[in-house]
Amino acid sequence: MSPDLIVILTAVLAACGCGLIGSFLVLRKNAMLGDAISHAVLPGLVLAFLVTAGRNVVPMLIGATVMGLLTAWLTEALSGTRRVYADAALGVVFTLLFAVGVILVSLYADQVDLDQDCVLYGEIAYTPWNSLVIGGVNYGPRPLWVLGGVFLANVLFITLFYKQLKICSFDPQLARSLGINERLWHYLLMGMVALSVVAAFESVGAILVVAMLIIPGATAFLLTHRLFTMLGLSLLIGAVCALGGFYGASWLDASISGTMTVVGGIVFGLALAYNAMRRHLAQRLALRTG
Repeated sequence: MSPDLIVILTAVLAACGCGLIGSFLVLRKNAMLGDAISHAVLPGLVLAFLVTAGRNVVPMLIGATVMGLLTAWLTEALSGTRRVYADAALGVVFTLLFAVGVILVSLYADQVDLDQDCVLYGEIAYTPWNSLVIGGVNYGPRPLWVLGGVFLANVLFITLFYKQLKICSFDPQLARSLGINERLWHYLLMGMVALSVVAAFESVGAILVVAMLIIPGATAFLLTHRLFTMLGLSLLIGAVCALGGFYGASWLDASISGTMTVVGGIVFGLALAYNAMRRHLAQRLALRTG
């Protein structure tokens, strides 16, 4: 497999995996919670590095998931006091945890293979040379295995629990009246968001992973009001962002991750213009027929 193809597959898996689970954040109006989790998982990653003295996948996922769930719980706990607004609680929690992570990185960067550039920006172009070696056997690029595994986990999670996620996202009160534990599904969803974030961490970094969490779902939401169609469109849009970002970066000689985000912004803008034009035409048609 050529290095370019490996980079493209990595970008597609990162964008599609984040976009799929991020669609539910958009529906629940919790888009910025994805941003918070993507930053707040940093101390969990650093602590996992310090404990294992390496980039072992399982400790990284565990550390990120714990911090993601802690972010969601602390945000709800603060806003639940009714003395702190939800957006303020979110800002306090994620900046505090992210700052703790940055301090840990600066203190222990010499002991672990982690630095601020890796944490914030990532570098997807190095994916072909980041190999997964088990028992002396090279199984190929590690990000492909990690991102592929998390993508399949997201698909399985959504497929098995589609009804619960749909009801909790659209009408939490109805979910509670039907005996569905809405809070439990909220935390399960946050756990999957944290897994998706840390899986894409090395490839696109903590900052740009937010775009992959939000842009595909937000764009798809402009084009349809059917959840199943929205999820399918988010996958398609994520793939378009990845492919457009790779070839655009090659043409501009720029950052692949950054170009992926720019392409996502362009696609979102086109969808917004299409949505506005469609509504305008519908209004004019209604006036004529009326």
